[in-house]
Amino acid sequence: MAAAGLMRLLGDNTRLRLLRALSLEALNVSELTAVLGLAQSGVSRHLGLLRDAGLVTEDRTGGFSYYRLEPDAGGNGERAALWSWLQSNFAHPTAATRADDARLEEVRRVRKESFRQHRSSDDERRQMVPGRSWAAWSRALGLLQPAADVADLGCGEGYLAIEMAQWARRVMAVDRSADVLDGARDLAKRRRIRNITWKRGDLERLPIDDDSVDLALLSQALHHAEHPDQALAEAHRILRPGGRVLILDLRAHDHAWVREKLGDRWLGFEDEQLAALIKGAGFQDVTLRVGARRTGDPFTVLIAAGTKGT
Repeated sequence: MAAAGLMRLLGDNTRLRLLRALSLEALNVSELTAVLGLAQSGVSRHLGLLRDAGLVTEDRTGGFSYYRLEPDAGGNGERAALWSWLQSNFAHPTAATRADDARLEEVRRVRKESFRQHRSSDDERRQMVPGRSWAAWSRALGLLQPAADVADLGCGEGYLAIEMAQWARRVMAVDRSADVLDGARDLAKRRRIRNITWKRGDLERLPIDDDSVDLALLSQALHHAEHPDQALAEAHRILRPGGRVLILDLRAHDHAWVREKLGDRWLGFEDEQLAALIKGAGFQDVTLRVGARRTGDPFTVLIAAGTKGT
């Protein structure tokens, strides 16, 4: 393709973002869909055009097609100069590409936690143990817990509720989206989980009785609450004396794109801010620490717990 044709092809911002992502990592269509926040059909169409132009190449690995920049994409002459200029501009982030980078880090994190991907280094190979998984560890640790009534507040697709149902006496899972709850209910039915009660409701007005659960979980839910202090007060209300709240949420960050893309109301919480909110809701023995943090990942997960007084 001549320089003029290349310029026309790259006159589309989505294709530029796609090439920039592939300059950082070889990705499959599903991963590119997550990184760019676009429909899979659109990603596939753009990939086809870039592949036909000789800018990206496709490799099949482990049943997936991974796309990467074509090593000889620049060619020579005018095309080479244009391609060199384009790559130099990849180093200058915009609001859109900063969001892409954040989502790319999440893709990398998911890969790292998938055993199929733990083959890139000797250190990771040494960690390979047949049968090891996060789900198995969750269920094993659950066996150490006494029989308990649990509330999963802001349960989303219900994955954590289903895991907790393996060891809890009963789980009450609450979310404000009827469609999401329908999907979670169907998933539990397919897995033959019968000790979950699905309820539609808001974090700040929970459809759960006072003093009725032993553990209240807010996993990546508090930053969706309009009034986090009220959501924590509700968690305190529904707990029995001596019950505990467990919170997983994001440390304060500056990635404002999550408001539009993910519906976040808060860009995480400062450590002291989150601890103060928990104490302000009436909880005692508050503990807060970093739960997960990776080099290059813009998001740090905080974990916190508190106890309702007897």
